[in-house]
Amino acid sequence: MRAEPLKKAIYAKAKELGVTKITLSFSGGSDEGHLDVSFDFDEDRIGGQLYPDNLYKTVEDWVWDVYEYSGAGDGSDYGDYIVYDLERGKVSTQEWTMQQTVEEELYDTLETR
Repeated sequence: MRAEPLKKAIYAKAKELGVTKITLSFSGGSDEGHLDVSFDFDEDRIGGQLYPDNLYKTVEDWVWDVYEYSGAGDGSDYGDYIVYDLERGKVSTQEWTMQQTVEEELYDTLETR
C-alpha cells in the first residue's frame, strides 16, 4: 500500500500534543476493511493527555477519505501498517498476510465399540 501525504492540520495538531508517530493498522480478509489508529508520544511533552480523542477521530476521518481499503479477499487475514514518524520526517509501509498451513494427512484404523 502506498502512503498518502499526511494532512498538514493533522501534523500540526499531533506535534502540538507531543505525538512522535501515528500508526495506521489496516486489516481485512473477508468483506470488510478495519482500521486501528495509534499514537506514540514524546514522554517529556505528554502533559497528562494520554489519548487525544479528537485527534483520533480527525485522523480516522481523514484516513477513510484518502485510503481505499475494502477488506475484500479470500477469507485469509491480511493487512497493512503505515507509520508516520513525525520526529524523523519519514513514513514507512509494511504489508502482512496470514497463510493457511496444511499438515500431512494421517491415517489410522477405524475402530468401533
